[in-house]
Amino acid sequence: MLSCSLLKRAPLAAALIFLSVPATAADAPLKIVVTPTRTAQTVDESLASVSVVDRKQIEQRQARTVEDALRGLPGLDFSNNGGRGRATQVFMRGAEGDHVLVLVDGVKVGSPTLGQTQFENLPIGQIERIEVVRGPRSSLYGSEALGGVIQIFTRKGGGPLTPSFSVTGGSHETGEATAGLSGGGANSWFNLSASGTDTQGINACRGVPGLAGCFVNEPDDDAYRSVSGSARAGMRFDNGVEMDAHYLRTESESFFDGGFVNESENMQQVLGGSLRASPHAIWRATLLGGRSWDDSDNFRNGVKMSRFDGRRDTLSLQNDFTLAPQHVISLGADYQKDRISSDTAYPVTSRDNYGVFGQYQAGTGRHNAVFGLRRDDNEQFGGKTTGNAAYGYDLTPALRVSASYGTAYKAPTFNELYFPFFGDPDLDPETARTIEAGISGNHALGKWAVHVFHTRLENLIAFDAARRLAANVDDARIRGLELEAGAVLAGWAAQASLTLLDPENRSNGANRGNVLPRRAEESLRLDTDRDFGRFTAGASMIAAGKRYDDLANRQKLDPYVTFDLRGGYRVTDHWLLQGRAENLLDRDYETAAFFNQPGRSLFITLAYQH
Repeated sequence: MLSCSLLKRAPLAAALIFLSVPATAADAPLKIVVTPTRTAQTVDESLASVSVVDRKQIEQRQARTVEDALRGLPGLDFSNNGGRGRATQVFMRGAEGDHVLVLVDGVKVGSPTLGQTQFENLPIGQIERIEVVRGPRSSLYGSEALGGVIQIFTRKGGGPLTPSFSVTGGSHETGEATAGLSGGGANSWFNLSASGTDTQGINACRGVPGLAGCFVNEPDDDAYRSVSGSARAGMRFDNGVEMDAHYLRTESESFFDGGFVNESENMQQVLGGSLRASPHAIWRATLLGGRSWDDSDNFRNGVKMSRFDGRRDTLSLQNDFTLAPQHVISLGADYQKDRISSDTAYPVTSRDNYGVFGQYQAGTGRHNAVFGLRRDDNEQFGGKTTGNAAYGYDLTPALRVSASYGTAYKAPTFNELYFPFFGDPDLDPETARTIEAGISGNHALGKWAVHVFHTRLENLIAFDAARRLAANVDDARIRGLELEAGAVLAGWAAQASLTLLDPENRSNGANRGNVLPRRAEESLRLDTDRDFGRFTAGASMIAAGKRYDDLANRQKLDPYVTFDLRGGYRVTDHWLLQGRAENLLDRDYETAAFFNQPGRSLFITLAYQH
């Protein structure tokens, strides 16, 4: 059951949600997702709690980063170490920052040493859409998907030859530019994109020398620069065979305040491809493979201090058998190999993982169900079995109730196992169990949904002060309530989402009963936009409750509310002028203690698309 604190906050949350207006209008085109079941289905058909941010929404809200695009979605919270280009963590449903599996066009990405993805370096200008699936998905994807999965799809192209270009300038001496060319026709597609960012930034940290934050006091602006490029192409043949290949690369340089290092040069790459075919009328086979790179060189006043390079190779074969309408069996096998190279001594630098999975999707009348089971064989940790079961019942054509249960696990990272004076090679994988219930529906003006969940996390890895090493010392119990709704009123399209979270530390010791650090217990996002023909206007409000920066709950971070305004004017059919004012009230706030966030900022964009 939900805790009393969540129940007390629920009535106000529901009032805020249903009096506001999110999601899409009832007659809007249905969005297709593939991440929840690894098969194509509409958002309405999915029994998982899922959100989609598409290219239209990214451009309409003038999102400048991936965090920008995802911030405030149900169940998502972020911590950021000082603005653009600084280290960014995403917490999904209160789980740890490395408990979210991230895919780019189906290829697993992330650092094998840190166990996290550099969200701050992913180029928003080259992203077509983002799918966010909340809840455990290890039964489909294996390790890391304790809190959920985020899949990023790069721009695909297709249709007539279309050039595009944009340039942005604004506060903090920021300059950005993107350029692209797409086309292909009806049965083929290609897209070529490039982008660059250069900003002087803000003073990232107000650290206390030797004591807190970045442990130094360097009150200067901390610059960030990045250059990105992507390419994607594919073809669908007359016999139904489909081929697709993609490549994404970002190089970045980030300056920050720090006692040991204060500059980082990073490179992220993703290379992958897929082949889809139907050997039989009921059989659809998909072969997908790729490699991701995560490389980092770290400096102190120009002197190189460390190097960490990671490689992740993945290969997957999936077979989907449609036995009858709404009855699909999926059988598949995955292979993954992680490798690291560093000037830091790691006694083990690679490991393999083999996984096999099966899933059955069934629908009959008002009943819908999904059952999944997976077995992983990790070179270091042996076998691990995870499962998932979900059931939905349509009370009416416009109202559905659902329930699910899932288990998940995460293998320790190379840093947790082997980093000098920290790692412990005897660590066990972290595990999770989640039960969830939901109700969703359509009304004349839009859509709404409510989900409640209860998660138990066990064997969480943290620093054990007594042994001065990483250890499986933490347990957590997380309860949550997520609400979202949407409508169009008098021409204004609005969206709202609210999350109430009770992330409790259940470890033995002095911190038992405390709130897990850097998770806001309440978060709310409201958006409204309207198209006036050549003019567009919109606004966003993001509110977050208090949070703590430490396990002992001594370092409190205050609640905050920010307001953004945006507008656009279509000068011609091909040229668009946009403006966005961020943090309009110049609110001073932190999502990580001692790390600053930008104040009031203004950005102007000129965009061209043929």
